[in-house]
Amino acid sequence: MIRLTRLNGEQFVLNAELIRRVEGHPDTVVSLLDDTKYIVKESVDQVVQEVREHQASIQSIAFKMDRGEYRPPVAHTQDGAAPDSSVVPFPTREER
Repeated sequence: MIRLTRLNGEQFVLNAELIRRVEGHPDTVVSLLDDTKYIVKESVDQVVQEVREHQASIQSIAFKMDRGEYRPPVAHTQDGAAPDSSVVPFPTREER
C-alpha cells in the first residue's frame, strides 16, 4: 500500500499492485486496473518512487523471511500481555 494525497488534502492509501498507469496533465492522475481514477497532489515521479519503495520493502521482508531473520512485531494488549492467537505453533521434535 502507498500513501497518497487528494487535491483537498485528504490522505488515503492505495494498493500499488492495482495501478495501471500514472499520468501528469498537469495534475497527476493515477488510473487503476478497473479504470478508477484518482487525482493526487504528488508528482508522477513521487508516485513512481512510492511504488518502488513499496516493492522493495516486500522483497526485503521476503528475503529476511527466507533467511529466518524476519520477526513481525507482536501486538500487546493494554495490560502488556500478548493477545491470544488462533494460530497454534507447529510442535518441535522434542514436543512430539
